[in-house]
Amino acid sequence: MKILIVNGPNLNLIGARETKIYGIESFDSYFASLQLETSHELRYYQSNIEGALIDCLQEAKVDGIILNAGAYTHTSIALRDCIAAIEAPVIEVHISNIAGRESFRHESFISPVCVGCIFGFGLTSYQLALSYFNK
Repeated sequence: MKILIVNGPNLNLIGARETKIYGIESFDSYFASLQLETSHELRYYQSNIEGALIDCLQEAKVDGIILNAGAYTHTSIALRDCIAAIEAPVIEVHISNIAGRESFRHESFISPVCVGCIFGFGLTSYQLALSYFNK
């Protein structure tokens, strides 16, 4: 299976940004180890730009998508509409427990159009999402 992992704004700073929340391992390092642990063909994309994320999702020719939309989770109707329009199943992922953070992070515009949501397990959240595609 071809699986695309997409990270949104500021997630390029994982490992350096708010390490008490996001940890000290960079996503590039984590992604390299994740590739070694799966038989799936993994691709990775990150952008801080909402339109670039939408273009990536619309153009993806994959069997599934793992999406950490970052702050766009709570603000982007356009991203929500994109997920609803594409055929590949999308799993929403967050490194932190968004339900235990600031109240503005409690609402996700993308959850209703995703096949599932995983949050609060650190980078392991991506592995848990990947396991969905093992069925």
